[in-house]
Amino acid sequence: MDLTINLVLLLVVVVVLRLRGKSLRGLADERLTVLFLLVLAVLLAPTGLGREVLDTLGDLVSGVLDALTP
Repeated sequence: MDLTINLVLLLVVVVVLRLRGKSLRGLADERLTVLFLLVLAVLLAPTGLGREVLDTLGDLVSGVLDALTP
């Protein structure tokens, strides 16, 4: 579990640094950023934090859908 958490933190740092870069990027650079985000999501999902984020987003979406449904 420690390896997963450390890898997640490393990917978070990499993604933040990539997003702070230039706004004009090539297609390959954009694809690499998306790949990093997908790997981050897969690694974060089985952790306690990932479950908490998923539950919070699920509650938010459920609340919005309930508010929009007549």
